[in-house]
Amino acid sequence: MTTTFQLGGDLAVRRIGYGTMRLTAPQVPGFSNAMFHIWNAPDDRRAAIAVLRRAVELGVDLFDTADSYGLGENESLIAEALSPYRDEVVIATKVGAVRPAPPEWIPLGHPAYLRQQAELSLRRLRLDRIDLLQLHRVDPAFPLADQVGALKQLVDEGKVRHIGLSEVSVEQLREAAAITPVASVQNLYNIGERGHEDVVEYAAAQGIAFIPWFPIGAGAHAVADGPVAEVAAEVGATPAQVSLAWLLHRSPVMLPIPGTTSQSHLADNVAAGDLRLSDDQLRRLSAAVPVR
Repeated sequence: MTTTFQLGGDLAVRRIGYGTMRLTAPQVPGFSNAMFHIWNAPDDRRAAIAVLRRAVELGVDLFDTADSYGLGENESLIAEALSPYRDEVVIATKVGAVRPAPPEWIPLGHPAYLRQQAELSLRRLRLDRIDLLQLHRVDPAFPLADQVGALKQLVDEGKVRHIGLSEVSVEQLREAAAITPVASVQNLYNIGERGHEDVVEYAAAQGIAFIPWFPIGAGAHAVADGPVAEVAAEVGATPAQVSLAWLLHRSPVMLPIPGTTSQSHLADNVAAGDLRLSDDQLRRLSAAVPVR
């Protein structure tokens, strides 16, 4: 199992990155759903900055964010913590979702809007060029070709290095790849959520990075007597580490980006990159965990 991947063919990154979404404020008054909480700057900015800097110290070199996380505050936080960036640090962000209120995530793929948001991301991140710009969601109101074309224009202008897509099908990936090279796809995927197996296989065949969001999942690794916990006991690891290791073994193009606000959990997540599972353990994990 390799520990690094050439993102876009020219950016060597370790296969466990860091997703920054959880660094936003822990709650929004009046809303209970966790997805509503990605709205404000973190309550403890110093602690959030410390986690980002600790990630770099631990060797993490792929950081994923979005212009919609904290309405841009998340990108500003990354810049405050890591700018000026080391040469090996790769920043990925996303455009194409608007947040008029905490519970709302609305795709907006107007080409001019996508280009404007990329310009704002460049400013907040303090970058001259974004390493990986991803279309957060495909907007059905506009042709996919127009949305991908807007991102390609940014590449042609030298403002973006590589393009990625999020929550897309194989057919949409093929359509986008006919317009411009696609470096990554970011879909929901973990040991218990495997609805995008065909996308994983296509990405592997094409050398496209598959960045699973929600890589650990909420329940599959938390059952005390479940298969993930059993394997964790066998290898002397945590269930979360086993869940991440399963992803790394699943495909050589898999780049999990677990998020956390805890430095100790961060260290555990990074250490999962060195965890080796036997063929029998992988078989048991794949077969025994319910797939949704």
